[in-house]
Amino acid sequence: MQQQHTLFVVVDPNDDRHVALERALATSQLRDPQPRLAVFVAVDGEAVDTRAVNDHLFRDESWFREQIREPITSAGLECEITVCWSSDWQDAIIQESKRCNAEMIYLPVHAKASRRFTFAESKWQVLKQAKCPVVLIRPGAKDRRQVVLATVNYQAQTTQQRQLNRQVSERARYIAANYGAELHLVNAYLDSMLYPDRGALAKLAQKTSVPTDRIHVKQGYTSDVVAEVAREINADVVVMGTLNQYGATGSLLRGNTAERVIGNLDVDVVVCNEFTTTEAD
Repeated sequence: MQQQHTLFVVVDPNDDRHVALERALATSQLRDPQPRLAVFVAVDGEAVDTRAVNDHLFRDESWFREQIREPITSAGLECEITVCWSSDWQDAIIQESKRCNAEMIYLPVHAKASRRFTFAESKWQVLKQAKCPVVLIRPGAKDRRQVVLATVNYQAQTTQQRQLNRQVSERARYIAANYGAELHLVNAYLDSMLYPDRGALAKLAQKTSVPTDRIHVKQGYTSDVVAEVAREINADVVVMGTLNQYGATGSLLRGNTAERVIGNLDVDVVVCNEFTTTEAD
């Protein structure tokens, strides 16, 4: 009997629509065995007006029943609901998802307010420090999982980069296997001297079990290349990595490349960091 995994689903009671919960319900139907859900209800103070004049911050028993409990029960899934009132929203997510031994964190992302993608600092903290992959759920994105695209760095020079490559590839293979999906790999390069030779591609294909016709190597900025390939292959989800780099003040750097990649995509994005475990794989 296969092990039942846990999806950690973040629900902000300020929202009228809970896209992370919707996606968790939809994708759970595609898996065997179905995962259990750990629903984490908390307000993101950086993104929400927390003054008492905001009527959306008042939720009664019927809201919990109609918005959370009934949809999960109707889907035939098991769940645990936790309500958190900590002002440290990001750390509470990290700590509680670790306690639940979560396989993935489903984090809702609001629709773009402008052409430039912006991400609250608290969400970057979750991406950088979570002990499991974080799935950024986009409103209107496809809930199927038929084509998985993983971003890899063939030009990786450091141990950190190579380790992150391995984690991204393993997670992408795991997702593709769970949903019976087609797996593709993409790599962008700016300098033509960095283009991997045929031997390296053949070795990668053998190591990852991904046919060479599903390995896409293109010249250009990473954000542009990933978005272009995602559209070409009609990807349902993109898997990428981000390093935990610190600035002079000791704070985590946001990661300009990661921000641009996420901003250029309209599909769900799975983000792995160097702390991500692969025990579930």
